[in-house]
Amino acid sequence: MLKKGKVLLTPTDTIWGIGCDATNSKAVQRIYKIKGRTESKSLIILLESVDKLEKYLKQVPPVAYDLIANSRSPLTIVYSGAKNLAKNVIASDGTIAIRITRDEYCSEVLRLLDRPLVSTSANISGQPIAQLFDEIVPEIIRQVDYVVEAFRDRFQSIKPSTIIKLDENGLFTVLRS
Repeated sequence: MLKKGKVLLTPTDTIWGIGCDATNSKAVQRIYKIKGRTESKSLIILLESVDKLEKYLKQVPPVAYDLIANSRSPLTIVYSGAKNLAKNVIASDGTIAIRITRDEYCSEVLRLLDRPLVSTSANISGQPIAQLFDEIVPEIIRQVDYVVEAFRDRFQSIKPSTIIKLDENGLFTVLRS
């Protein structure tokens, strides 16, 4: 379904998310519409391996590999110089937020898709984040093309990922902890 441009409601390594192929601009546009989110607010993409970073970034600051390897919890890094992605998933300043997932389910989806996956919280923009499947509002569920059956009853203490912005010189700023 993802390869055909469909939008899914799916569990991630953090919370339930709305996802699509990050190289498909029409699918990305649907996510903005579903969430009621302005396109000026960028989206996070997931990759299954650090080996894929170079395919979607003009340059990967070497410190990024250390930050990812040593992070104990999910870490999203905002990088400059995004490439090979749908233009509407890239922020107006050319940055892209990427998280390398360690979750087996997400990793397998990404491996089979062989493209990055947009992953944004399964909520209407400005509303509280749904941490559990049962907290997702029906309006979101009705608008996606498919709702993943797995892990709907998963209950664990999960929070959104930490987000840092990394510049070309290796300096970073914490945007969300």
